[in-house]
Amino acid sequence: MSKSLTFIQTNASNPKTWVVIGVTVAGIVILAETRKRRIKALREEHFGAFLDRFELLPFPPPSPPAAKQTLSGLTFSISDAFDIKDYITGFGSPQWKKTHEAAEKTAVVVTTLLINGATCVAKTVMDEMGFGITGENKHYGTPINPLMPSNVPGGCSSGSAVSVAAELVDFALGIDTTGGVRIPASFCGVLGFRPSQGTVSSVGVLPNSQSLETAGWFARDPSVLCHVGHALLNLSAVTHKRQRSLIFADDLFELSDVPKQKSVHVVRKAIENLPGYQPPKHMNVGQYVASNVPSLAEFCEKSGTSQDSASSLKALASVMLSIQRHEFKTNHEEWSQTCKSFLGPRFSSDVVTALKSRNENIKSLYRVKTEMRATIQSLLKEDGILVIPTVADPPPKLNTKNKDAVNEFLERNYALSCTASMSGCCQVTIPLGKHGESPISVSFLAYYGGDKFLLDTILEVYASLQDQADIAASLAPVNDSNGIEPSEVMKEKGNAAYKGRQWNKAVSCYTEAIKLNGANATYFCNRAAAYLELGRFQQAEEDCTEAILIDKKVPNLITYSFSILHSIA
Repeated sequence: MSKSLTFIQTNASNPKTWVVIGVTVAGIVILAETRKRRIKALREEHFGAFLDRFELLPFPPPSPPAAKQTLSGLTFSISDAFDIKDYITGFGSPQWKKTHEAAEKTAVVVTTLLINGATCVAKTVMDEMGFGITGENKHYGTPINPLMPSNVPGGCSSGSAVSVAAELVDFALGIDTTGGVRIPASFCGVLGFRPSQGTVSSVGVLPNSQSLETAGWFARDPSVLCHVGHALLNLSAVTHKRQRSLIFADDLFELSDVPKQKSVHVVRKAIENLPGYQPPKHMNVGQYVASNVPSLAEFCEKSGTSQDSASSLKALASVMLSIQRHEFKTNHEEWSQTCKSFLGPRFSSDVVTALKSRNENIKSLYRVKTEMRATIQSLLKEDGILVIPTVADPPPKLNTKNKDAVNEFLERNYALSCTASMSGCCQVTIPLGKHGESPISVSFLAYYGGDKFLLDTILEVYASLQDQADIAASLAPVNDSNGIEPSEVMKEKGNAAYKGRQWNKAVSCYTEAIKLNGANATYFCNRAAAYLELGRFQQAEEDCTEAILIDKKVPNLITYSFSILHSIA
């Protein structure tokens, strides 16, 4: 019996009890009504997402027997980096807008969407000149995150993400350079697609960093996301059945505060009974990058860190940001020279830092990028999908003043976004409900040019993912009564089974431990030992190989693990 019910029954005859209950109920009703009115007011104000309202009508439909317009009846918005004829493209900056003329033509991607039947209704707020991943704009105000109004919406394409999340439009275009579509999609709880770099036309789009950025899009519905992708990428509607192999980046999931029960486990369960999906694999992406991108070692050394998993991703993110600043300065330095009086407090620190940046090792930066693309291509081939958390943290509070906290937030999230930005591969952000009050998402990454493969995957797996996310939300948190990690609990159960010479049970327990934490080499070593006892030598060899990929010290660890297990058996 709950304490509240016990209190009521005990004090039922006391009039004050009913006064308290009445006040409490009234308070709940008032809070609910206040929230309802607040949301209504926000909706009437378009959640602060829109800069310019207009209506660009779709092109007339073609005469039969031509194919039907796939986006007919849908509305969309665009970030302030896309040209619209007779409108000044403001680039998220009043100073830029003051010093430029109206566009003479509409961006190719916008025209493509109009040809396919969609209606463009607004330009949206973005981070100033395409920098930043929080979505805050001190000039035009920060768009309101519909899921968490007191927190940032994510950027740089904040207004576009908000316009979709708030159901103001059916889909929206944004710019993704260092996470500009992926991160706001995660924070606002919608789908976000970053296509392979260079596969979507950039004609009529203001450049921030052309070798990193691409136009991306947001949607609430996976079929809309795919229809937009087919239009912009000029893809065939025919779906080819292909095998898919999911690879979980265990070290990246360690960066996330979201329990694996609500992320990794949800994805595993979602594909469990789907045809064509191979048993998922696990890996340490940071170590893989460190071993296969040799040019990155130079940047690890400059930062004074060893080339381990975390420092490799940190170094990769720093290279990404250096390329962004270099290209931005190259693109816009001439303009900045004519606007010297504007520089300073009128611009964000990111813009000023980029314009003042100096890089003497430009060739080294691009060498890392070239090696990174080859590395991810080699990993994923044509059937691999890398599964990572989209973001490491919940959306920060608006106007966070703690610089150390902000820098830590940026560092952790750039470590996640740099893989796609630096390899040019395609990535999709998929919402998976909430953890507490914060939205959850995961990202799927496919090889460069595998955009149709990735879009088809989303159509296949999305409904199952949402079903499993709902189930995970209803379950009690998985935790051992003594506070031990669930994976360690399963390992100890495996050890007990091994001691009892129950080899199959030991394999089963170690397998569960690996599912919970596939970045622990010991679990693979222990399972290999159990496989050896069963005479399953190929599986034992595969586990030893996997363990060595996770930890180069594993040859010693294998010997140690085997000796420990034999001693307890």
